Amino acid sequence: MKLYGVECEIKNAPKLDQDFFPMEQFTRGFLKTAKQPLAIAVEREGGYISVYDTRVHGTPDMQQADFYYVERMVKFLLWAKGGFRVTVCGSKEIYEHIKSVYSAEGARAFDFKTMSDVYENPFEVLHLQYENKPEEIESSMPLGGHLEGCRIGFDAGGSDRKVSAVMDGEAIYSEEVVWSPKTSTDPDYHFHEIVTALKTAASKLPRVDAIGISSAGIYVNNRTMLASLFLKVPKDLFDAKVKDIYERACREIGDMPFTVANDGDVTALAGAMELKDTSVLGIAMGTSEAVGYVDAKGNVTGWLNELAFAPIDANPDAMEDEWSGDIGCGVKYFSQDGVVKLAPRACISLNDDLTQAEKLKEVQKMAEQDIKAALDVFDSIGCYLGHTLPFYARIYDIKHLLLLGRVTSGKGGELMLQRCRKVLKEEYPELSINIVLPDEKSRRVGQSVAAAGLPAIM
Repeated sequence: MKLYGVECEIKNAPKLDQDFFPMEQFTRGFLKTAKQPLAIAVEREGGYISVYDTRVHGTPDMQQADFYYVERMVKFLLWAKGGFRVTVCGSKEIYEHIKSVYSAEGARAFDFKTMSDVYENPFEVLHLQYENKPEEIESSMPLGGHLEGCRIGFDAGGSDRKVSAVMDGEAIYSEEVVWSPKTSTDPDYHFHEIVTALKTAASKLPRVDAIGISSAGIYVNNRTMLASLFLKVPKDLFDAKVKDIYERACREIGDMPFTVANDGDVTALAGAMELKDTSVLGIAMGTSEAVGYVDAKGNVTGWLNELAFAPIDANPDAMEDEWSGDIGCGVKYFSQDGVVKLAPRACISLNDDLTQAEKLKEVQKMAEQDIKAALDVFDSIGCYLGHTLPFYARIYDIKHLLLLGRVTSGKGGELMLQRCRKVLKEEYPELSINIVLPDEKSRRVGQSVAAAGLPAIM
């Protein structure tokens, strides 16, 4: 494999995607000959700054490789840590390239606009000399893990919603209900479905002391800033009815503490609780790829952790994400979209009238019957994951990986795990990660149970 003069050879390629070019392998090949120091600083709310030190070539013959590598790392940092201000510390030419790409008219216009909206600040790219790079200022705060009292945990997925009634840390009732949030333009539909779930759980409890909500998307102070669940809702209705939708829904139950958190962070919290340890990366593979992280202190970091938009494949012909317009990003590999993408390559024919979730179920049924084509799909996803975890580990200190979500259910999930471990052992033996696939029930409703413990009862 070769791209912009960077060449590498991998031992394990996905059975159904032989052109997959892991970003980790490109990065390793690139850094072998890069000597010039460069740092990328990303600033988010509250003055928090993440600084990533790396190297580039700084020579005319490798300029395109430098441009590509730094652009991909900026993309990774923005969606892992979040921010509205990027500072390129080092090469002026690379800075000018990044500034043009991350602009209102540039190739990364989606990222430019989204980060501006999320942080409610104009997005900008600045330049400093390497020796003047800013100091890193990070945050770490406890979240969740509260068990006392009568609680409701709600998990808003893209194809089903889950709710649990929890008493003193024990789930006494859980349910999954299919819904269609991503295709509805009317936020009243979402509101009704959320309230119905909360009332169902409330009916199983003698009282409700707190409500915790796990939801795909970006949330700041319990407000919805960006979420694919509300993809079809017009902006005026989003601002009027979606930003505070969870607060309004909770008030239908009563005046009690509530907390809304990204579903990826809740996945990681669930893992930390189950493992009784820290440095946990949680990945939930469902409608999208939801990622969360509990650091070495057992706290959440305030990072975005929206790795669905982070690059993992350097193949120039990788599939495009229709929302962001970018290619090779996690959402098309670690979600039901990834399964549906690979199915025809395995000669599996799926009815176009089925939803993505229904197509996933069809492939999973075949996997349960040991049909090789379906097993190859999940084997390939496991291969993707094995090559991607070392790339994620460039930013995250990962001791444990917890896998959840509908895509990980059944034999497919078990095969995915086996393949991932094989790739790590054979190609990245220096990386030691304990990968955990919980029991079937926890994979499906574990997030709603963990969500119940998000708010503290005052």
